[in-house]
Amino acid sequence: MANRKIKTLAQMKAIVARLKARRKKVVFTNGCFDILHVGHVRYLLKAKSCGHVLIVGLNTDRSVRLIKGEKRPVVSEKERVEVLAALEVVDYVVFFDEPDPLRLIQALKPDVLVKGSDWPKSQIIGREFVEKMGGQVVRIPLIPGASSTGLIEKIIKVYGGGG
Repeated sequence: MANRKIKTLAQMKAIVARLKARRKKVVFTNGCFDILHVGHVRYLLKAKSCGHVLIVGLNTDRSVRLIKGEKRPVVSEKERVEVLAALEVVDYVVFFDEPDPLRLIQALKPDVLVKGSDWPKSQIIGREFVEKMGGQVVRIPLIPGASSTGLIEKIIKVYGGGG
């Protein structure tokens, strides 16, 4: 059952401590993952390849609205977390309610922080913290044309925005 992968911050901190004690490399990435698409899947596969265990920080619905506007997310946090947790490549999913994942990154202290190449390295939230701890920051190239926003725009264009 995928739900065993969905954890609270307190549970995740304890799991990370056990993983690090076993010398496992912990990889962290985050996002909204609204309308999961091939770009997300390829991104997560590459993120996982940077270490042993992949933790995904998932924006809550409130957090998504703060950064993307009142009409987002299209898919609720309950459904987004279920879909992410069902992916074999994802080891754990933990929610965060803030606009950015800094508090989560500081609590989990990942060995590797992964973001898409649409983020300049200097603007990656948590980069300085992870690097100061001796960890690394990895930027993964995006798949051209693969985005939730692009899918939403295509659906509106093809099927109409009426309603």
